[in-house]
This record gives sequence, structure tokens and C-alpha cells, in this order.
Amino acid sequence: MHTSENNAREHRKIGIFPGQFDPITNGHLDVIRRAAGLFDALIVAVGINPEKTELFHLGERVSMIRGLLKDVPGVQVEKYTGLTVDFARKIKATAILRGIRDVSDLRYELQLALANRTVGGIETIFIMTGDQYALTSSSLIRQVVSLGGDVRKLQGVLPDVVIEKLQALHRSRKGHAIPDAPPV
Repeated sequence: MHTSENNAREHRKIGIFPGQFDPITNGHLDVIRRAAGLFDALIVAVGINPEKTELFHLGERVSMIRGLLKDVPGVQVEKYTGLTVDFARKIKATAILRGIRDVSDLRYELQLALANRTVGGIETIFIMTGDQYALTSSSLIRQVVSLGGDVRKLQGVLPDVVIEKLQALHRSRKGHAIPDAPPV
């Protein structure tokens, strides 16, 4: 490889968008699509948060997200475990991408960004999610599902494939002992 090719590879702008994405929402997809052009490559890094209960296992999430992003140039989907800064270092990322919905997100994300810069020497870039997705969170969706809510009503905030998988998940759990939802 020529020296100029080596330099071009070493100076590529690689972004990493880490998250559990359980499930991925239209808000996540909005951030990814808008950010894709800011980097030479954007890695959607699908991980595990040990503090959260999963709806879908890691492989399922990666597969769904790859299908949803297959037509977005420069975007790759990878799974990872461990610290985000370690994975970012491994893939030679130049920045971590984070989506911001509101002021409470900003407070949390600022703390993470400062820690990632201190511990990992990597900067964070924030993108505001579209207005129509500002009230959507994967945690809220997991709660709706766990309490037996009608996932079809989430059509504006979730991709169709996610709704289909959530409905299938609900059907498969129906025959198992799942606690009844509390009265509303």
C-alpha cells in the first residue's frame, strides 16, 4: 500500500453510535441516518447493558438493525461487549455519536462524554433527535410490552419489523406465566 493510502486510512473519520437498541426506534434510525454523512464510516455498536432486562437477545437486535440500515451508505452494525471506549479504540473511532431527546438526556450524556474523553481520549458528538421522536425511549417501549400494551399503537415510533417481532414475542409469552399488568 502506498504511503498516501495509509495516511488516508489513518485519517478516516469513524464514528461509533453505541447503545443497547432494545428495541431500536425510529428516533435511533433518525439520528443514524442524519449522522451517516458526517463520518467516512459510522459503526452502530450494539451492546449489552447489564442493568437492563432485554426483550431481544444481542444477535436478534444486530440482525434487525442490519436489515433496517442495509441501504444507508457508510453504516455498519457490530456487536460488542465491555466498555464502549475500549471498543471505540479497537475500531479506531474518532468520535462517539449520541442522540439527545431532552434536557435530562443532555445532563446524563454530558457526564458520559466527559468520562469518555478522560478515560478513553475520545470526543462525543451530539445530535438532537427529530421532534416527533423526542418522547420515545426503548425503556418506555420495554415497559409497554412488559405490561401487555398494544404495540401496534407504537407504529409511529417503531419500525414495522420491530412491531412484528414484538407481537411475535408477546404471542410466544402468552402461554407462559407472565404477571398480569396492574390496573390502569
